[in-house]
Amino acid sequence: MADAIAEYEMRLSKKFPVAWATPAADTKERESEAILRLVKESDKVVLLDERGKDIDTPQFSNMLGRHREEGTKRLVFIIGGAFGVADTVRECADMTIKLSSLVFPHMLVRLILIEQLYRASSILEGGKYHHA
Repeated sequence: MADAIAEYEMRLSKKFPVAWATPAADTKERESEAILRLVKESDKVVLLDERGKDIDTPQFSNMLGRHREEGTKRLVFIIGGAFGVADTVRECADMTIKLSSLVFPHMLVRLILIEQLYRASSILEGGKYHHA
């Protein structure tokens, strides 16, 4: 998975910067506090959660395009830990979406997210990556 993530990071780096932060903590509350310390007031925050809004790839692409058009400086995607995130993180999110109703390991979510970011950016550019 690390190689696949690195490949998409390289592809996306030509379009926009991608950075990962993985605050480690022993409880959901401490991890959530660490996440919130990384979020800036001007950030637009998207929480990934299996209870979030179900969107498809074109909707994801539209959301990404809307943020680009609005001049969003930093779009932050939060992937919660094994026990999710505290309510304080939910409250700071501008949007909560789900990648699936299933629960995935953290690294797999990273891979799915970065692939979808690449796919969405390709759609916005009129590319042929998306075949639907």
